[in-house]
Amino acid sequence: MPLARPTGQIPEATWTLGFREMTEPWKGALGCLGVAVFFAMTIGIISWQALEQPPEEWVLRGRAGGVLWERRRGAMLLRALPAGRTAAVVAVGGVPAAEPPPPRDRCWHDGGQFCYAWEEDAELRVSLEPPPAPGTECYGVRWTPLRPDVALKDCFSMANVSWYGGASVRAQRWPLNGAESPAQPFVSGNFGESPHGYGPVLERYFLGSTGVTVTVAPDVPLFLSLESNRHFCLESPAGRPAVPLGYRLCLSPDVAAAHRHVGTQLAGTARAMPDTALLGSPIWRYHGPEGSAAKIKRGLRSLAKRLKRHRLQEGVLALGERCTAVLAAADHVPPERRKRQDSAGAWDPSLVAPLQLSITLSPYTSIASPLFLRSLRHGQTDGYWLSLQPPIPLLTTWKGQLCARLNVTSEAALGWFLARARRLRQALGAAYVVFEGAEGNALLDRAVPPPAELVGDRYTAALAAALATLGNTTIISAGARSSHLPLFVQMSPLRSDWSHAGLKGVIPSVLHYSLLGYNFFIPDAVGGSLAGDTPGDPELYVRWLQLVTFLPVMAFSTPPWLCCDAWVLNLTRQCIQRHRDFVVPLITKYSEEWLRLGYPIFRPAWWLSPTDPTAFTIEDEFLIGDEVLVAPITEKGQTWRDIYLPGEGQLWLDTNSARVFDGGTILRNYSASLAEVPVFVKTS
Repeated sequence: MPLARPTGQIPEATWTLGFREMTEPWKGALGCLGVAVFFAMTIGIISWQALEQPPEEWVLRGRAGGVLWERRRGAMLLRALPAGRTAAVVAVGGVPAAEPPPPRDRCWHDGGQFCYAWEEDAELRVSLEPPPAPGTECYGVRWTPLRPDVALKDCFSMANVSWYGGASVRAQRWPLNGAESPAQPFVSGNFGESPHGYGPVLERYFLGSTGVTVTVAPDVPLFLSLESNRHFCLESPAGRPAVPLGYRLCLSPDVAAAHRHVGTQLAGTARAMPDTALLGSPIWRYHGPEGSAAKIKRGLRSLAKRLKRHRLQEGVLALGERCTAVLAAADHVPPERRKRQDSAGAWDPSLVAPLQLSITLSPYTSIASPLFLRSLRHGQTDGYWLSLQPPIPLLTTWKGQLCARLNVTSEAALGWFLARARRLRQALGAAYVVFEGAEGNALLDRAVPPPAELVGDRYTAALAAALATLGNTTIISAGARSSHLPLFVQMSPLRSDWSHAGLKGVIPSVLHYSLLGYNFFIPDAVGGSLAGDTPGDPELYVRWLQLVTFLPVMAFSTPPWLCCDAWVLNLTRQCIQRHRDFVVPLITKYSEEWLRLGYPIFRPAWWLSPTDPTAFTIEDEFLIGDEVLVAPITEKGQTWRDIYLPGEGQLWLDTNSARVFDGGTILRNYSASLAEVPVFVKTS
């Protein structure tokens, strides 16, 4: 007989009744088991994610390397293949970097690009770009902010990488790792006006010892910060809405190859040399009376006689801007008045022959000067001077005076300025014209966004291009995208001491200028000239003299007979002669290589040892071409030093002892008395 199916209320499950009848300890044990199962599942999910999503993922991959994303640091890695070495680590800022870009690639259909957007923050685009040479691979990186308040910032790590190039700083270092600077516009500046700003020569080019280069286009608004031994950062300007940040990363086999392939092309391949006659002509700066044209002329004749008496009668007498202005004002005096005011008459260059004369001008004009007042009378204020609201000129300070600055975007203004320079050069019989004040951006100094034609260092570049039309006897105080022009560049004044703001900063500055293509520079005067005082340390004067003997031009602010004894005066004559006989031919020889290939004339030790980490941080010696190594003493009271001889497998001849040493080695405790400078010539 079939069993009757229960009807009515659903009967309670047996296990439910059993659970109700459980004692409290059993209930607690079962609850703990549930919690344990939950944690086990959570750990399993986390472990699965860790296994499925590695800490690094490829963003874009080429043949010689590629870009990866590192989740832990929120950084892009530039890695070389097939060795797998990391060439650069770029920490990103301004976006939630911890959020990993892969695998949501918006450009997945294009194997040469990677695109990703952080919602409401910024978009990143990385793309393969045409290589500049075989063996080098390049990637374009571009950030686009998606909100007006997003400030973009990419920081390049200095860990295990030595960086070169970029901006000059007050106490120059080589490499840049030891420099420190807050975030500020990447614009050339004058250390006298802004000691904590960037110096007069810079390029948007950074070179790493791992064979990586970073270049930024001229039209990208850029801030740069340097944090000593940690990183340098490229930033978009704060307070300006939606400013993109872009740069180009290139990877080469080593640091020397990277610079040959990328750094030598910064200003193109059409290069021209300045007047090589200046290389063998020491410069003697005039610091005599300057109250009137007659006093200046008498002072020049007196200095010329002293130089002839000490058998230093060849070279250039350099007049500063104030003395040039006094002589220029006298040149505008009508002839009938000039006879009464200046009994010395017109300036005759033959009075100081065979010495030549250089004069100094600047694009600044004091608003109280006769030149500016004449421009007002002739209606030249409209367009002739930088202005916010034409015809009212933008006023700025220059050497303590309120001035207007030349408008280099006006062809009429440039034509007037250049015609005046030509007229003064001819009237005063000057062989060379020095132009100070080429650095800086007056609009940025006033926190005014400049027009497109004056963004960044375009003022310096435009002025340099105009001055190059005066001929190859022109000297300028700054350089930006102008290394290809036939101009000499005047280095910044240095302190009269042994620090990196003094003597120790000379070689790092030499290597920095030459790396950026500015091989024809005029170093600061022997002994330093920042304070304008006579150097009081004869040892410092001698060591400085020995160093500048191997540079393009020897300059003097304090003559040797005013600072030191007869021995130093005799040493000065010997150094000038050695410079003419030994150094100038070397510079001329490697100038031809620079014209053809763009290679620096003054080279760091790593140029011959591009894979030796020891060579990456050497800042107290340099090469002239590939065949001469100069390693001067830059420490006070020291008569010995260690010397690194680059180029494994090469042989180096010591010019002091005639001994031969192997390259790729370090000479420990090399002796060099006050009368000696260590110089080695490669023999193989």
